[in-house]
Amino acid sequence: MAKQKTSEPSHLKSHLGYHLRVVSNAVSHSFAKKLTNWDVTVAEWVILREMYSYKANSSPSIVAEFTGLSRGAVSKLIERLLQKGLVSREEAAIDRRYQEIKLTKEGRKLVPRLSEIADENDISYFSVLSQKEREELRKILSKLTTAHKLNLTPIE
Repeated sequence: MAKQKTSEPSHLKSHLGYHLRVVSNAVSHSFAKKLTNWDVTVAEWVILREMYSYKANSSPSIVAEFTGLSRGAVSKLIERLLQKGLVSREEAAIDRRYQEIKLTKEGRKLVPRLSEIADENDISYFSVLSQKEREELRKILSKLTTAHKLNLTPIE
């Protein structure tokens, strides 16, 4: 005869993942709402910010590589950014299959302002933690990211 399990299943709120998701959703939704004033989505912001750091002309495949997003997802995002005048695209002179993309002057000026909004959003959520606690949380989350080889940039 099988032994009956007498304990209750774990409660939803007993899981760290639950709390991470609640905080992550709140931070992300707040940031997304603030970006609507600038006609930019979180996914577009990710592309703009990464291109800003890259400095050199890029290609959709390079952007896909450093964001961890698929080439298809990056192409769609770049198309939206082209429509908004935040990036430009040119076919390479040597190989017309290769496209060079870069931030426009407007895109380059927008990134620092959007970074300020991201910083302010983080402050509004994480200022309840001391500097030491924030550093420890970042260290723990980075350890988990590395241990589980999580290299996909969140865009939602």
